[in-house]
Parts: sequence; C-alpha cells; structure tokens
Amino acid sequence: MKPTYDAQPATPDAGASRVREVRFVGQRALLAELERTDDVLALQEHLTRNPMADQLEVISAAETVLITCANPEAAHRIRKALLGLVFPPRQQGDSELVPIDVVYDGEDLRDVADRCGLTPEAVVNVHSAQTWTAAFTGFSPGLAYMVGENNILDVPRRSSPRTSVPAGSVALAGHYSTVYPRQSPGGWQIIGRTHATMWDLGRENPALVMPGTRVAFQPVRALASTISADSRAEEKKDGTGEGLRVIQSLPLTLIEDLGRTGHAAVGVSTSGAMDRPSLKRANRVVGNPPGAAGLEIVDGGLSVEAAGDQVLAVTGAPVELRITSPHGARTVPMAHPFALLTGEVLTLGKPTSGFRCYLAARGGFDTPKVLGSRSTDTMSGLGPAPVAPGQLLSVAPVKGLHCVGWPEPQPDFSDPDATVLDVTLGPRHDWFTDEALALLGSTSWEVSNDLNRVGMRLEGPVLQWGRTGELPSEGTIAGSIQVPPSGQPVVFLSDHPTTGGYPVIAVLAENQLEKAAQIRPGSSVRLRISSPQKETTDA
Repeated sequence: MKPTYDAQPATPDAGASRVREVRFVGQRALLAELERTDDVLALQEHLTRNPMADQLEVISAAETVLITCANPEAAHRIRKALLGLVFPPRQQGDSELVPIDVVYDGEDLRDVADRCGLTPEAVVNVHSAQTWTAAFTGFSPGLAYMVGENNILDVPRRSSPRTSVPAGSVALAGHYSTVYPRQSPGGWQIIGRTHATMWDLGRENPALVMPGTRVAFQPVRALASTISADSRAEEKKDGTGEGLRVIQSLPLTLIEDLGRTGHAAVGVSTSGAMDRPSLKRANRVVGNPPGAAGLEIVDGGLSVEAAGDQVLAVTGAPVELRITSPHGARTVPMAHPFALLTGEVLTLGKPTSGFRCYLAARGGFDTPKVLGSRSTDTMSGLGPAPVAPGQLLSVAPVKGLHCVGWPEPQPDFSDPDATVLDVTLGPRHDWFTDEALALLGSTSWEVSNDLNRVGMRLEGPVLQWGRTGELPSEGTIAGSIQVPPSGQPVVFLSDHPTTGGYPVIAVLAENQLEKAAQIRPGSSVRLRISSPQKETTDA
C-alpha cells in the first residue's frame, strides 16, 4: 500500500511563504517541498536562524529542504510544524557578493554555444553578465549549485561523464553553474577555469560559496598563481613516539570516530564508523569515551607493532587475533581487553563472517581533528589518509580515571538474518511502477564488488521508473536507496553525497546501517519493507 501525502495550499500569505508538502525520508528525516528556489533559500535561512527542537541538519536543494531530526518522534512533531509554518521571504540582495575570476577556455565551451544557438563569446558574456546565487551544495565540500538570473545557458549534462575533472573547472548543467572544488569525476559542461579556492579548512567558513551567497564571474585572460589548500588535516610526519607502528594493512584501513555533524549544508556528510555499535563496544572495553577514534579494518589483513605498552580491543567481524614476540605466540579473544607490549606484533586474520572490524587503543588514536572529527571521509577527502605500512599511529595518553571495561558479547554475523535489511518506502517511491515496488521487497539482490563507504550497489532485476524526465537534486541521508535510470539500486552509506539527483525508492530503517556495514561483496541481500509512515497532519 502506498502512503498518501497531505498537500498544502501552494499560495502563501501576502509577503510570506509556506511549505507545499512534507514527505518522510526514513524515520528521522523530512523532505519539505516548495514552489521556487527563493522559497527554498528562505526556508533554509529561517530554519538555520530559528531551529526547531531536535532539528539536526538542514540541506537545501533545487526545490526541497531536507531536515534531519534527533529521533522519529521529533520527525512527526517537526513535520506537523512545517505544514503549518509561515516564514518570511528571502531578502534579495542582502548576501555577500563573491567575485570569481575565470579564464573562459573550457573544452565544452563551443559545444555549449552550439546547443544554445550562440557564439562562444556570447556564452562568456551571458555567463559573466548575470549574478549567480548558490541554491544548495552537494556531491563534495564546497561544490555549490548556482542559479543565474536567466536560463539562456540551460544545457544538459554530458552523455558520458568524465572520470576526472580538474579542480577549479567552471561548468554548466541544466540551469545551474558550479566550480569544482577538487579533482573528481563529473558530467557537467566545462566552459572555463579559476584559481579561486572553493574549500579551505584554514578559513573560519571553509566554503567560499554557501547557500544564498551571490557570485559574480569575471572574465580574465590569465590567472594569478595561488596555492590551493589541501582538504586533509596535516598529518604527523615523524616516526617517533608511542602508539602502533603499521607493518601491513589493506587499502581501506581507516581512522574513524563517530563522525562530524552540522556541516551537511556545505556538502559534508557525517561520515564516521560504518558499524558504530562495534566501535563503541571496542572503546568501552578499553575504557575510552564512546566516540574515541579507532581503526576501521576491512577484510582483516592488518599487522601492527606496539611502540610502548598498549591496551587494545578488537570488535566487529570475527577474526583471529594473533600476537607474536621473540618469546613465542598467543591468541586473544574478540571484544576482550588485552595488552600488547613494546615490540609485540598483533596480526588480524580474515573475517570468518562479516566484513569490518574495529580496533580501539586505550587513550584513542591521536590525529588532528577536521571540522570536529578525526574520521576519514573517502568521498570528500577530509581527515587522515588511509593507514599505510611504516606509519606510526600515535595513541593519546589517558586523561582522568577511566577503568578498562569488561569483555562483551559479539553479534552473530553468520546469522541468516544479518543479510536482511529492513527498509521503509522512500520519499520518491511514487516515481516507480507497482511492479518495481513489488520486486524491491521480493528479490534476492546480489551485492556488487563495487562496494565502498560511499555506497553499496545491488544487482538484480531492473526497477522501472514510472515517470520520464529528471528529478531535481534533493538532500539525501545515509541509508537512502537511490535508483538511477539503469534500474539497479544503490544504498548510500557513511560517506554518501549530501544531495543526489535520482529518486529514492526506500530508506534503511533505524539500526540497519551497521548491518549493511558487515555485508560482503557477492552476498545475497533481501530488503524487507516495513509498514509505511503514517502521513497525516496529526502529530
């Protein structure tokens, strides 16, 4: 049964705006639909200046604002408040005007001109003569979707995206313009380049352009040389001190804590440990605070040597924990505290079930914080680089009195139910045919080898869209299941982009992300659709 949505009057009171409709995104997020981009910016500004109780993040997009909430009860309460909310219109022209110098020599400039029936010179004039306003951010930190004063340069994305677009590329897609803040894949039409630093952690506000910022592109013949800021925290280069020295590691051994919150509006997801309960369990066992930084280890294969005596614990996917020294070898159990003395080597085997395990060291790993977190975000490039052989992982001294904890039980990752993920229907399930919705919950999906911290691709029957055209970009959350035109669903995980342009057919239910974190490539997965959210104006 498809839930129905309560539409609200689209005509606002004089001088004010209203939310047209509110849809649930999972159990703790809401998608507010509005009439115009100005209404989107006005609601985003209103909620930022006047946050509701238990409101966590606000992400503006093309025609919607996504609000994440502290719990499901808050989501119902905030939804009711949004449906009755009257908010002031956005004040035009009161935001900062940011000039950006551009050399208009992009490889798609002539193709854009041909599509628009203009000369390349006219494209430059049209692009630089108008003021652009950032409507929303997404895909990567500092990448802003800017709307101009006219739609003369409305062009589609490239039919075949580039695998690598240089940082500073100025581009067009649809009626938006953007500047790529870092080298990344991309399908926009490139018309020029700039040296403007769109994302700089050395600034008080790292994003040069935020929602509501106005931008003036200025044609220049050449660019002054600048040094762009690296998005990663500066890492310690010395190999001395106490901690764990890495002897062997696989590519996706990362430092993770519970992530960074409050930055989704500028394109930074929460990130953090994918299996949070396992990280918290490891920290409890060694006497750390729950959010201390630990190691997230994919598929085992890690060997570390103690530089100074350490107290460690490993949780998550079950692996053999073998300690070797000149005096012999021994094994230690999972989810138990144990000592690793100076010169001893700990080696983690391959998981017998599950996929990720977590190593905590008493004191926590001492790396610089980036936007309040030590986590590595593989999508945005924030945080420390992946752990590499020869690296010393510094462990912070213990502050205060924190007792080492008791051993704790481990989940059974071999349980058949471990590969059944509970979902609720998503905000755009009505974009799909009834047959596609039936297939979603009845299919045994295979997890693709193309699996990382950004997303899990599922292979199976094609889920047909029931509509044509493109969905304007919308905010997303971890656990969102998007379906691109290929019809193969993608489950967004910890390092997902904060906005996406494909319809979300379903969303993982509460406490299912940690289950998804432990599913291996090649596994069969079932999606169990639970009862839809009750869509009424009653709280």
